[in-house]
Amino acid sequence: MNLSDILINRRSVRNYQPKTVPIDIIQNIINDSILAPSAGNGQPWKFVVVRNKAKIDCISAECKKNFLERISSNPDDYAKRYEKMLQNEAFHIFYHAPAVVFIIGDSGVKNLIADCALAASYFMFSATAKGLGTCWINFGTELNNPELRDKLGIPENHKIVAPLALGYPVKIPAIPVRKEPQVLKVTE
Repeated sequence: MNLSDILINRRSVRNYQPKTVPIDIIQNIINDSILAPSAGNGQPWKFVVVRNKAKIDCISAECKKNFLERISSNPDDYAKRYEKMLQNEAFHIFYHAPAVVFIIGDSGVKNLIADCALAASYFMFSATAKGLGTCWINFGTELNNPELRDKLGIPENHKIVAPLALGYPVKIPAIPVRKEPQVLKVTE
């Protein structure tokens, strides 16, 4: 695939084949993603790979519970619009993807979110080039249970920036309508 094909085919996939993603392919995607730029070349990203269905299901349930508690304690929370979806027991935040990769980093790093977001973009592009689908699942950032975080190897002082569902797509979704770019000014 050339870059244009990758950009066109990188879609948020929410329907995955029940096919395991080999760990060597995931490692190869991670190797591509660390080529992303980072502030001061700090490269603060770390990766947690989960390929166990029961663990992924447990993470999904924990994150749903945490989001619902957050909404309950603050009805003005922007996440309120997702409440009904999160209350649906059948809803799985990772869409039953066979793998989930968390891109995380030390909470004290000033540019952590931007740096990890760049690594996530490279991850998604690399996965697309390899025939895989991804979806950035922001619900996956609400993984607060210390015991579960410990089992996953996520240090206490680390922030989950990019929880990414990964798997072989049933089909590539169509490109949503895009707004025209807003170029405010071009100076010479």
